[in-house]
Amino acid sequence: MTISGWTMADLGAACLWMALALATYSFAASIAGQLRGSPGLLDSSRKASYVLVVVLLVSTLSLVQSFITRDFSLAYVAAHSNIAMDNIYTWVAFYAGNEGSLLYIAFALSVMAALAIWLAPASTHSTLPWTVAILMLIEVFFLAVMGFMANPFQKLPFPVPDGQGINPLLTHFGMFFHPPALMAGLVGISIPMAFSLGSLIGGKGGDEWIDAGRAWGVGIWALLASGLLLGSWWAYTILGWGGFWFWDPVENAAFMPWIVLTAFIHSIMVQKRRGMFRMWNIVLINIAFGFALYGMFMNRGGPVPSVHSFGASTLGWVFLLFLAFGVIVPMAIFFWRYDLVRSAQRLDSMLSREAAFLINNLLLLGIAVATLWGTVYPLLSRLFAEQEITVARPFYDQVNGPLMLVLVLLMGVGPLLPWRRANLQSLRRALLLPGSAALITAVALLAVGIRQPYAVVGFGLCALVTTSILTEWTRGTLARRRSVGDNPAVGFVRLIIANRPRYGGYVVHLAVVMVALGVVGQSFYGIQKDVVMFPGDEVTVGDYRMTYVDTTTLAYADRTEYRTTVEVYHKGEFLDVMHPRRTFHPEFNMASTLAAIRSTPVEDFYVVPSENREDGAVGFRILVNPLVWWMWVAGPVLILGTVIALWPARAPVRRPVAAAARPAPGSAD
Repeated sequence: MTISGWTMADLGAACLWMALALATYSFAASIAGQLRGSPGLLDSSRKASYVLVVVLLVSTLSLVQSFITRDFSLAYVAAHSNIAMDNIYTWVAFYAGNEGSLLYIAFALSVMAALAIWLAPASTHSTLPWTVAILMLIEVFFLAVMGFMANPFQKLPFPVPDGQGINPLLTHFGMFFHPPALMAGLVGISIPMAFSLGSLIGGKGGDEWIDAGRAWGVGIWALLASGLLLGSWWAYTILGWGGFWFWDPVENAAFMPWIVLTAFIHSIMVQKRRGMFRMWNIVLINIAFGFALYGMFMNRGGPVPSVHSFGASTLGWVFLLFLAFGVIVPMAIFFWRYDLVRSAQRLDSMLSREAAFLINNLLLLGIAVATLWGTVYPLLSRLFAEQEITVARPFYDQVNGPLMLVLVLLMGVGPLLPWRRANLQSLRRALLLPGSAALITAVALLAVGIRQPYAVVGFGLCALVTTSILTEWTRGTLARRRSVGDNPAVGFVRLIIANRPRYGGYVVHLAVVMVALGVVGQSFYGIQKDVVMFPGDEVTVGDYRMTYVDTTTLAYADRTEYRTTVEVYHKGEFLDVMHPRRTFHPEFNMASTLAAIRSTPVEDFYVVPSENREDGAVGFRILVNPLVWWMWVAGPVLILGTVIALWPARAPVRRPVAAAARPAPGSAD
């Protein structure tokens, strides 16, 4: 497709350079306008950030169009698509490599930055130019890397007749959402960081930035959480090993900023309510931003290999330098403005909601530090001991597992504690029902033969948190019924609406409980069996019996598919006919799998072919995974809770009052 002699690729490349110029101008104009007190410059810098969105949208659409038309004159299109690729995977191919993913990140950041600037609360307007400058500086980095080192519109000396094709592991429904959510989430941490840092540079050490910081922090947290859950689902269904989390270096690189951001969105509630933790919150968001940059570094030429990374790249050192810059400069600004950031209140008691949030923060940071240590230890061992010592899942389970159990306990206890201080008598009264539910659950599990200590404690804590939340909802609903006469259904809805951040948070806590159920169930009571079967063979796994029927071989231009049929019986009764699949891709010398999964709230029956032999035999991995279903249900529940928490309250309608009107009897002035 050409426009006046210009191809879409030429238009995209031109827009890329135009975007770099716009971002650079917006950065410089924001600083100059603020220092010179020029409203005109400040206004033009904001408008440049809005135009940047349009320019990068054109560049993005140009690259998408190049994939659709299979423009193999572009090196990036030739490397990540071919003629045989279905058009449905065009969006996935767009960000399958470094160049396209950087364009996506730059576009996503421009959209979020424009929204943040446009929706910035009035309390931040005096320091907003510094926020704009920070966001545009980050944008300039990504655009400059593309322009000079990783241009997605770079042309080959001669067009090739066909491309290499898309990575087979990316041809999965989850890939339409998992990488974009994680990439946007990682770069999106720039938004709350920019508000906090802009406030500091502008000489404001109070609470001016926290409304914007909290809203963007919660939204980005939910985006990262959704990306992590989708990544777990992708791994569960396509990688063929039957698990959903392997503590892979790149998984960890997205998990660590999410964990720190979890601490931040809890801690900033204390600042908003009590004026406490001001220094701590700025440090937390700076740490989260540093971990986000580390995640992007790991994905682009990081020193630790991963199935999730973008492979070999020369960009690693550039992102390492930017990581150093992004860690050192924000912390330097924090120490420069240290005297401005004083908390308005002090911690009154360790038996209070504020103290629970502080302990929550420390546990979350402990998990992040332990994960970082396990991730970088192989590199450190290679550098200093001249041999690589890998850190596997048992390390993370043994270190992070107990910390996560204590976090779940705090989820149940913390919301029951009052602000400022509590006494032991009120705490015992508040914990009576949730604690009884946890104890009854533990006793019932022991009675039915579940004796694994971590599992009993984990399920008991899930019962405690759930009962705690339901108790709070019930008390609030009954209180509304007594005070205003609402029926229970209407009263519950109005209760949620009356305090959206609090009760939306409770919904998110229920989602976390669902994830915990899946993790505990699969980790301690999953069953796995690896077998080789001929047609007609049967195998028993737990309460299931599976019969291998046959395999159909389908040859395509770029792959060979082996579609297997099995019959599954549960406790002697026919359950289902299932069709797992294995595909070999000769161009990549790689096999991909697609598991067949029969999922219920109780357990998953999971079967995936691991090999297809010439004599007709097939190797199968068969698993029975208890409670995994709840992990995938947790995703929509988490999104619902986030929407409730962030939904803006309706502004009160002010009606004029007649001057001669008398106050009602008993009313306060």
